[in-house]
Amino acid sequence: MEARALIKDVEKQLDSIKHHLWNGNITQALRLIDYLQLLLKDDIMSVERKKLLKAIHEIGGYIATNQQFIPDYGDRYRNDETITTSFVESAVNQVVSKRFVKSQRMRWSQRGAHLLLQVRTHVLNKELRARFQQWYPGMAGESESELRIAA
Repeated sequence: MEARALIKDVEKQLDSIKHHLWNGNITQALRLIDYLQLLLKDDIMSVERKKLLKAIHEIGGYIATNQQFIPDYGDRYRNDETITTSFVESAVNQVVSKRFVKSQRMRWSQRGAHLLLQVRTHVLNKELRARFQQWYPGMAGESESELRIAA
């Protein structure tokens, strides 16, 4: 295959892989990665082709290893569900890194930070009250007025 046609085919396959991953079709994405590896393998390879082949091999390994954790973003998008938490992760990283600095008056231990993040996660998922009621069965549920105040 001539170089120009090869580049065009590789670009097309990469776009297709991205589409399959976005829509949760991991099996088809892995098949296309295998196809790309066969397509790019050659006896005489340029440095660029070797780098591309290595990158495709690595991403294929990553996808194969983590396939059960790769969500169907297309389905989430169509159902108006969250598809990214990067803004939350960034805020958490800033707060946590600031609290681990030695010069701070109030420093967190790793255990304390872990416990705090668990509580915060329960608050954001609106599960904290249920968790407390699980631990303390005698705890009363929310009244109508408490629900209105919280909203």
